[in-house]
Amino acid sequence: MPRLQITTGSLQETEQLGACIGSLLHPGFFVALQGDLGGGKTCLTRGVVAALAPQSAHLVASPTYAIMNCYPGDTPVYHFDFYRLAGDDDIAELGFEELFYGDGVCIVEWSERLTELLPLDVLTLLFEYCGDDRRVITISSSGQKSGALLEQLEEELRNKKIFDQTDGYLV
Repeated sequence: MPRLQITTGSLQETEQLGACIGSLLHPGFFVALQGDLGGGKTCLTRGVVAALAPQSAHLVASPTYAIMNCYPGDTPVYHFDFYRLAGDDDIAELGFEELFYGDGVCIVEWSERLTELLPLDVLTLLFEYCGDDRRVITISSSGQKSGALLEQLEEELRNKKIFDQTDGYLV
């Protein structure tokens, strides 16, 4: 499975990475975010929304209690947080599955709560908190579409000279 590991040193860098990812996403993409509380998942989502629905970027907040926030734009962003849900049955009961394949981009925090409902082609980001504002973010793909996006992301970061491929840091 292809993967890319990036270390960010600030909230701004995590958001910048999200904006770079967002610039490559289009309707039908499913982005799975995994990692501990406070790992930077919502911060990265703010960057994705800034790229896809800039007029909504200031609204981005963790949907822990709402379960889903929608950020309208040319490409709507459906931001889910499944932390409080038990699994596929809860998610299916709420009717979210239809959005996974709809007209927007789905970003799902705590995506590990999905089993049977998880789409086959997913871009997965695993966040590891390393103290202060440092995070190690491992990005992997599980299908052709997400694999192509991962290759584009690595090339984009290298071309913009904001990624030091030697040590995996945003610069």
